[in-house]
Amino acid sequence: MAENRGKPHAIMISVPYQGHINPFVNLALKIASKGFSVTFVHFEFVHHRLSKAHHCNKTQVDIFSEARESGLDIRYTTISDGFPLEFNRDANYDEFWGKVLREFPARVDEFVRKTIESDPYLLHFLVADTVFSWPATVAEKYNLVNVSLWTEPALVFSLAYHLDLLRENGHFPCKDNIHEEVNYVPGVKSISTRDLISVMRESEQRNSYTMLESLFLAFEQVRKADFLLHNTVHELEAKTLSVLNKYQPNYAIGPINFFKNLPTYTVSKSLWSESDCTEWLESKPPGSVLYVSFGSFVHTSRQEIEEIAYGLLLSEVHFIWVVREGILSSGDTNTMPDGYEDEVKDKGKLVVDDWKCGICDGTSVDRKDVAEKIKSFMSGAASKRFRQEANKVKTILHHALEVDGSSEKNFDQFIKDLTEKIHSKTSIY
Repeated sequence: MAENRGKPHAIMISVPYQGHINPFVNLALKIASKGFSVTFVHFEFVHHRLSKAHHCNKTQVDIFSEARESGLDIRYTTISDGFPLEFNRDANYDEFWGKVLREFPARVDEFVRKTIESDPYLLHFLVADTVFSWPATVAEKYNLVNVSLWTEPALVFSLAYHLDLLRENGHFPCKDNIHEEVNYVPGVKSISTRDLISVMRESEQRNSYTMLESLFLAFEQVRKADFLLHNTVHELEAKTLSVLNKYQPNYAIGPINFFKNLPTYTVSKSLWSESDCTEWLESKPPGSVLYVSFGSFVHTSRQEIEEIAYGLLLSEVHFIWVVREGILSSGDTNTMPDGYEDEVKDKGKLVVDDWKCGICDGTSVDRKDVAEKIKSFMSGAASKRFRQEANKVKTILHHALEVDGSSEKNFDQFIKDLTEKIHSKTSIY
């Protein structure tokens, strides 16, 4: 172990949801590519689901084995959340996240202690998802540099960071029937109360107090982070990031899922068996397929699913719709309307596995309205402008990850600053 003396070592514990796992895995690879050692930690049930999805024996899966063969120093292990593997965490979300909130921090503490004791020659530091409620506490206890990864837009981070301002102005919790402009949050030009994240809405708070409590604790903890990484691009959120940098060091390093020159293809990240739509997509004209997915944890009613389904059918556009089994709040596993797949077989491609899905902002959904908006988006007068703007964003994202791009430069600066901070903390300690 003495050969590791003075080598920085990232202890990375991932949030067990697909939208967090993907960037976290890619971040681990990126950090390792800079010559650092990494220990990547999945929840045990996530490890089990990955193994099942990729038809592997659960005791044999090491998602980073090929990455190590390529020369990267990444270790892989798991941690228990306190529930048995068969416990349905999706159906019992509040119970699951309640235990993660209150009991999981002690498990993390023990894991970090044992990891440090197992190789005291490494220069350990912590990399954790912003939504966790324990990083600052653990980092302070073991004198670790604390790095926080935020996977959503910086604008959403700023809203959550400034909950006190929203409360002072009567917008937190926000009543569902209030439609006002929020134009006083630092770094946020203006946003309608209708577009605030769901946990900030009064109706949602009644349904998920645990999530609200978690949000409060997480943003108390993140104020103590040494570095904040954002899965965004500086050019797209320059004003917001500039304001956040006044509080603590922030780095826009996205889009993390498209980091270049890394063996990302060798790492199993999907919690579900993947569907290959390539052949079907290639049979359609370029730019003619609408991708539909709702990335949230909430459930919805059968009526809303049916309105969206028939709205897509009425729109007469080609589409891919990702729907997860169990999205219905009733618990019914038969998600699609009877005969729907036959009706759309020439126009649509349904990916009905266990993919994550959600609903829109809680307003009523009408199939005719859905169809009209889709037609407007895909072929209406405004369609050309939408496509032009989308291409502008696409170009910005591509450029950000070039060698001289903003995200690549920001990541290099982060590694430089991180290394200096690690050595500074170690010498003080």
